Amino acid sequence: MAIYAIGDVQGCYPELQRLLEKLRFDPAADHLWFCGDLVNRGGESLEVLRLIHGLRERCIVTLGNHDLSLLAIAVREPEARARTNTDLRRVLEAADSETLIDWLRGQSLLHHDPGLGFTMIHAGLAPSWTLKQAQHIAHEVERALRGPGHRPLLLHMFGNRPARWSPRLHGHDRIRAAINTFTRMRYCDVHGRIDFDAKGQPGTQPGGLYPWFAVPGMKLRDTRIVCGHWSALGRFAGLGVYALDTGCVWGGKLTAMQLDGDELRYITVEAGPNRTRK
Repeated sequence: MAIYAIGDVQGCYPELQRLLEKLRFDPAADHLWFCGDLVNRGGESLEVLRLIHGLRERCIVTLGNHDLSLLAIAVREPEARARTNTDLRRVLEAADSETLIDWLRGQSLLHHDPGLGFTMIHAGLAPSWTLKQAQHIAHEVERALRGPGHRPLLLHMFGNRPARWSPRLHGHDRIRAAINTFTRMRYCDVHGRIDFDAKGQPGTQPGGLYPWFAVPGMKLRDTRIVCGHWSALGRFAGLGVYALDTGCVWGGKLTAMQLDGDELRYITVEAGPNRTRK
């Protein structure tokens, strides 16, 4: 048995197929963790969703910002859905769209495995959050997404305000701040205020901003964190964080990391020749 975490797929279906072949993935024995952003930009988001949904008993998925965007588009009026890009529109117009969307909406924002000592998220954690607090907040949002009131939640999800999590937030502001933290965070200040514009490698950000995992005075968490979202960061290992978004959709690589075993092991495949290179 092996357990692999995989970085942002973003609709790159051929590369995902090649990666699973390279892993010699055995659906009878192995497990896959996906760090989110299964869809968008790659051109074959429908095929990616169908593959992972078909393996769902062997997969754990944390939602990324692009996954949530798809869920939000799915609850809009038909005229608005028709204006989305071709890749996502193929998902929404597929015969099995309702099955795939309902399954995706039921996925997590955070997954913690105490036996492995790993926690998976898509983007980041607020510097004030302990692991227990992050789990509690993630479960709160997950319940809302899975509940009967998910449509207005998704319609009010977008926006950069509030940019900082606070336990005093309520309603849509509270959900939006939590989602922004889990799925969009790269840099923030010492108070946890997210900068949504800075996306480059550490060292390129404006003064007063820090990578979310290197904020002075942040809460210590007794877990290793695997994540994606930040293609400019690339493959990164440090400060208890293992980042796996290696920019496949931008002409980079699709990366997996084996989580069990005595040593962490990386397995990659190159992006196909049709991918846009930054």
